[in-house]
Amino acid sequence: MNGFKDAGHLFRFAGLFVVAFLVFWVVRGFVVPKTFGQYGHYRAAAIAEYAARPVKFAGHQACEACHTDIASTKAGGPHARVNCEACHGALAKHAEDPTSLTPAKPDTAVLCARCHTASAAKPKNFPQVDPAEHSGGAPCQTCHNPHSPVIGATLAAKGGAQ
Repeated sequence: MNGFKDAGHLFRFAGLFVVAFLVFWVVRGFVVPKTFGQYGHYRAAAIAEYAARPVKFAGHQACEACHTDIASTKAGGPHARVNCEACHGALAKHAEDPTSLTPAKPDTAVLCARCHTASAAKPKNFPQVDPAEHSGGAPCQTCHNPHSPVIGATLAAKGGAQ
């Protein structure tokens, strides 16, 4: 049995490995949430946590129910599929009680540029501009109705700000 005369250090290393694994397993029990893995690689309790949060968005149907004039303008234009709250922000409180919250009018020079600033990553047929060159610093609603931005259709011609 000459081959096992120096095996003591291997057994000590194996024991150290087993102890480290047991420590890892105990720490993992405290750190990993109990519902982790119930639905795959996901924490199942997150569903209930998100469901308990207050609703912030009303949805475009709630906006269109009261603002029918704007909905009809928007329906015929290129922004027909853009939800109202994408530009105006979360408005569930306004939908519940219109007097409790007045939606802010977005700064169109900033807001429109989020989607329409020229980029090679956008499709060629998507309207793209260099905001500084395109408008000379004027707000977009000077020439475009944000709800149906047809070129040359000013807000004055559309009956004022919507």
